Amino acid sequence: ILGNVLRTPCPVSEALSHLTGSRVVCKLEYLQRTGSFKERGACNALMLLKGKKLKGAVTASAGNHALALAYHGKRLGVPVTVVMPKFAPLIKSHNSRLLGANVILHGDSFMEAKQEANELAKKEGLYYVHGFDDPHVIAGAGTLGLELIEEVPDLDAVIVPVGGGGLLAGVSLAIKSVRPHIQVIGVEGSTMPGFAAALRAGEPTTVPAVPTLADGLAVGCVGTNAFQIAREHLDRLIEVDEATIAQAILRLIEMEKAVIEGAAASSLAALISGQLPELSGKRVCLLLCGGNIDPLLLSTVIEKAMAADGRLVRFVASISDRPGGLAKLATLIAEAGATIIEVTHDRAFCGANAFNVNVICRVATRDAEHAAQLIQSLSIFDARLM
Repeated sequence: ILGNVLRTPCPVSEALSHLTGSRVVCKLEYLQRTGSFKERGACNALMLLKGKKLKGAVTASAGNHALALAYHGKRLGVPVTVVMPKFAPLIKSHNSRLLGANVILHGDSFMEAKQEANELAKKEGLYYVHGFDDPHVIAGAGTLGLELIEEVPDLDAVIVPVGGGGLLAGVSLAIKSVRPHIQVIGVEGSTMPGFAAALRAGEPTTVPAVPTLADGLAVGCVGTNAFQIAREHLDRLIEVDEATIAQAILRLIEMEKAVIEGAAASSLAALISGQLPELSGKRVCLLLCGGNIDPLLLSTVIEKAMAADGRLVRFVASISDRPGGLAKLATLIAEAGATIIEVTHDRAFCGANAFNVNVICRVATRDAEHAAQLIQSLSIFDARLM
């Protein structure tokens, strides 16, 4: 696939190194044409498919694999049909159509979408390209690991997001085959820890589908081939929660000027979660493997992350409803160095005093300590956090 996909850069991040205490490099897979590492496996599978007597390719995907298959299918002249679960981000289904794929929305989980895609493959004579368990897809993903070894000769560890396990399988196999001393650490969301469940059971097992910021990791059951490969080469597996993923997305926007989806940001989430103190001072690669986050979700994530940081607070204060009451409150907020974002008056549920009013304020602050200082300075208004 060399020359058919982008060989992505892997620069040092001084900002993230300072934040985490590790010597961080970031593999910028979101720079691929369709925004994720999935192009590697899709391109490899479709190039091997060309020449076979099949009517085209079909797959089930939450988004990135669909985009990659659609793009390379159009480029290589292979008709592509993608089946997405109904919760797939609108931007991914829309862009898959723009790239020429026949997009079908079906089911409330990846497994239901996969069943539909399997039926289409049988009915219409299509080749099913599994997004994370096809051996050619896993092999394509592994090229990322080979590039990484060449680009970062002093690498100590790589943190790999884990959904269905294809990326982990390919990267871990490539790295451990050439540099066995490099630690391979998998990270998955705590909402759907499918790989952890498989390790406990000794085989792939289904976990309940749960909505998550990291939709690319929302796979109900890891792949059989992927699991068998990855379990032999994985050094450690950890889980990160939704709040930490949201914070990681915000840190990447602010520090790296990179808009990254939740699945990809989980690699940074692992490093800032406090679960990997042994990586302090080590050369660590974060696989920023996708950048196709839904814009509507992004705005929500930024606000949630700022609230978790204490940089966005909401409080209620009881003020006089006479002229000047709100101005006095606003003056104290300004003097404290905070910024008012929104103010809402509540006269119906503010108690018996007809001359008082509750105001619900959303305010931007520097950090949690600044927010606490602000609330203390507003004690004369009986201000309290909500």
